[in-house]
Amino acid sequence: MQTWVKAKRVGFSLSEKKRRKLQFQLFADLCRARGIEVIQIDLTKSIEDQGPFDVIIHKLSDLMLEAEQKDAQSQQLIQKFQDYVEAHPQTILLDPLPAMRRLSDRFQSYKLIQELQTLDQDDQFCNPPYLELATGNQSDIVHLIKEQKLTFPLICKARVAQGSSAHDMALIFNEDGLRDVSLPCVLQSFINHNAVLYKVFVVGPSYFVVERPSLKNFTVGQSDRKTIFFNSHEVSKPESCSHLTERDEGASVSRGPSDRTIKFISRVLQASLGMSLFGVDVIVDNATGKLAVIDINAFPGYEGVPEFFGALLNHIETLLRERERNPDRRSPVAKMPGPHCWCLGAQEARAPSPASNRASSLARETWTVEEPPAGKRTSDSGRFRDFAIPPPTLCQSNCE
Repeated sequence: MQTWVKAKRVGFSLSEKKRRKLQFQLFADLCRARGIEVIQIDLTKSIEDQGPFDVIIHKLSDLMLEAEQKDAQSQQLIQKFQDYVEAHPQTILLDPLPAMRRLSDRFQSYKLIQELQTLDQDDQFCNPPYLELATGNQSDIVHLIKEQKLTFPLICKARVAQGSSAHDMALIFNEDGLRDVSLPCVLQSFINHNAVLYKVFVVGPSYFVVERPSLKNFTVGQSDRKTIFFNSHEVSKPESCSHLTERDEGASVSRGPSDRTIKFISRVLQASLGMSLFGVDVIVDNATGKLAVIDINAFPGYEGVPEFFGALLNHIETLLRERERNPDRRSPVAKMPGPHCWCLGAQEARAPSPASNRASSLARETWTVEEPPAGKRTSDSGRFRDFAIPPPTLCQSNCE
């Protein structure tokens, strides 16, 4: 077991709801058993007076959203946090604010997936055809759908992936149903996947795959069905028992995603975003057997992953050891290791629900780190410069 000559300090800034959901006190107890002090950061007070911090864990997505909506208090709190982070470049931040900001925009997330497909030489995954709508009447939307080759049914999602309405979605079956679209939003072709969703939870160099219920199959093409409004979080709960998740009688369960494909998706996303804590929602097209990435989430809930705290603590200790070996370096950034470092095996993960889990490691050895340019911390480096959200545009991707 790792012991530290000098006690390390981990600060965290999480909402009360997030702390309660994660049972974060258990993580604090685990850290203390290894000589690591855990401190809750109060953003309304001087962060300098509460430090120093070797590591900061946070999920400020909702606060960042409020700041972008011109809430003065939220803007002040985010600015205070950013000022502290920039003044302490050796503090390890989980995770960079620009990357989290990018994942709060579904359109930007889907563009990222599409960009990463260029690295997928074996054509292992795709993202369903999609487009972003900011303005337009029904006839304009119909024209764009045809132009971008989207097919009914369509999933309508809020562009903003944070906040109370982020999980409120609609399944639209025909052109008349487009009247139910609330702008701005993202439309995405629905892919039949036999009512099975795979949630991939990434923790540093490890990932865990949890099977969840999902939307049932629907006839491809337009139909006279009325728009179905649903909450994706409620539909995909482990204990969900909804008519929307009923599997077709006699329908076989699709073979789950291969470890090789999940590992590839996880590592290229981690290398691109520089993040340690994120989730990926994937499904298997029951017609083609191809894997489709339908969402990426910053610091998800890790439900059904009892190993989460242990994996997080191991990752933090790895980063701290790397920093002690290289004390003059800036805060480390995750960097994709060489191909021979990837572990191909998978082990069964215990879960409190009947859902099946798989856990794997993205690397046998500790991750290498990349040093940002002198005078800059990771969030300022060139790696993140393209994360500023540009004005809405249209984009389309094929999942064939």
